[in-house]
Amino acid sequence: MIGELHTTCLKSNYFYDMISFENTEIAFKSKSNKDLKRAYQLFKLIGNPKLVKIGKWFTINALKIGLPIKGIIKKTIFKQFCGGENIADCSQTISHLHQFGVGTILDYSVEGKTSDEDFENTVKEIISTIEAAKNNPAIPFAVFKVTGIAQHHILENANQRIENLNSEELKAYHAILERVNAICKAAFESKVPVFIDAEESWIQDTIDRITLDMMRKYNKQSAIVFNTLQMYRHDRLAYLIKEIEICKTENFHYGVKLVRGAYMEKERERAKIMGYPSPIQPDKASSDSDFNKAIHIIIENIDVMALCSGSHNEESAQILTQLIQEKNIKNDDQRIYLAQLLGMSDHISYNIAHAGFNVAKYVPYGPVKEVMPYLLRRADENTSVAGQTGRELTLITKELRRRKLA
Repeated sequence: MIGELHTTCLKSNYFYDMISFENTEIAFKSKSNKDLKRAYQLFKLIGNPKLVKIGKWFTINALKIGLPIKGIIKKTIFKQFCGGENIADCSQTISHLHQFGVGTILDYSVEGKTSDEDFENTVKEIISTIEAAKNNPAIPFAVFKVTGIAQHHILENANQRIENLNSEELKAYHAILERVNAICKAAFESKVPVFIDAEESWIQDTIDRITLDMMRKYNKQSAIVFNTLQMYRHDRLAYLIKEIEICKTENFHYGVKLVRGAYMEKERERAKIMGYPSPIQPDKASSDSDFNKAIHIIIENIDVMALCSGSHNEESAQILTQLIQEKNIKNDDQRIYLAQLLGMSDHISYNIAHAGFNVAKYVPYGPVKEVMPYLLRRADENTSVAGQTGRELTLITKELRRRKLA
C-alpha cells in the first residue's frame, strides 16, 4: 500500500490559493533598513565565487594567527546567519522571530571536538537548549548532530555491523548510546521534539540504527525523536517506506525531518576514489522528485508521523501547504512544520507563517571561532546552489525599492 503512494501525481489540480513568495513587504517586515542593506551587501559578496574563495582563505588564516577580525565577522556573516555566541545571546533573535510567527530551533554549531570531556560538555549544552524550549512556544524543537558527541571512526566502524568493533571501540560505542539517550530522555521528559541530523552515508547507517532505537523507546505517544532523511540520496524514499511499515507494526510514532542534503560533493568524490556506486541521485530533478513524493507519503500517513520539511525550495513549500489544505488538516497542526536557515529564504518563512502555517528557523550559535566551519559552509552553499544568491538579491532589491531605498 505505502509503496504505491510514491507514484502519486505531483501535479494534482489544487484548488486552493497558492502562497505568494513575491510579497517582500511580508517577507522583510521584520528587517530594519540597516538589516536589509547589510544582507544585500553580504549576498552580493557571496555571489562572487572568487571573493568567497579569497575570503575563506583570509578568514581561516587570520583566525589561526590571531588577527583581530572577530568584530568584523560578528557584524557581518555571523550576524546574518547566527543567533549569538550562547543561548542567552539568542534571546533577542528568538523573541524577534516569534513576534512574526516564526519559531526557533537552537542549533549548537560547534564542530571538530574529539575528547570525551568535550562530548559530555556538548551533551550538557544540547540539554540546555531542550530546557530553554520546555513550555516555550517560541522554541518548538531541539536538534543535534551525533558527530558532535561521538568519535567519527567509531560511527564509521559500526556502520555495517556492531560486531566489527573491538572491545575498546565497543566501550566507546556504548558511551555514544548513553549520550544520545541522555538527550532523547531529556527531550521526552520536557516534551520537546528533537531532531537527530543526517550526516555522511558512511556513518548514516549507525545514526539510523541509534535513532530508530530511540524512537522505539520515546515515541510511543507522539513523535519526540526525529530522524533526518537526505533526499539527494537515491535510496531514501525506499528507506522511508520501510521505516513507516516498522513504526506501524511496532506501534510507535515516526518523526522525520526532510532535507535535500549537505554532503553531495564529498559523497561523490569518496565513491569515485573508493570505487563504489555513488549514493547520490543522478541529478537535482531526481532529488526534487523524491523530496516531493516523500511529502505525499508522510501526509498520507500523518496519523503515525510528524514532519518537518527543511527546505529552501519554493515548489516543495507550495506542495506541502496545499496538501495540508487538501487533506483538511489544520494549518497549525503541530505534527507538521516547515523550516529554513536563519538569514536565508525569508520570503518563504515569513509568507508561510503569515498564512498561518507552522514555520521555524534554524538558529545556529556558538563562539565565533568555533562556528566558522558552519559559516563557511553557508557561504559555499549560497555560491554553489544554482539561483540561491540571485533569488535572495532579487527579492531584497525589490524590497529596497519598495521602501524607496534603492
